Amino acid sequence: MLHHVMASIPHELLAAPTENDELKTDQLADWLRQIFGPLFLVIVSIVAIFFLFTREITRFVQFIVLAIGIGVVFYVPNIIETTAKAIAKALGVDVS
Repeated sequence: MLHHVMASIPHELLAAPTENDELKTDQLADWLRQIFGPLFLVIVSIVAIFFLFTREITRFVQFIVLAIGIGVVFYVPNIIETTAKAIAKALGVDVS
């Protein structure tokens, strides 16, 4: 049966990469966001609902603030670079 499966796969997919073939990672970050984004939101929602039902308002607020911070870093890809450049510029460091 394995022989039949291997025979049905096009030869181009099984061939070794040539010198002109490059690893395409252009859309990797977008693909990861599409997979882990909804998972992140589900986990945040479940934990937030747990804190609300147990009436731990202080932990709920702390968790929401942390989740928003992680979400901003996750969903806005250039936020770290932009923030670092702004801090360096504010401190008078030459950023090229």
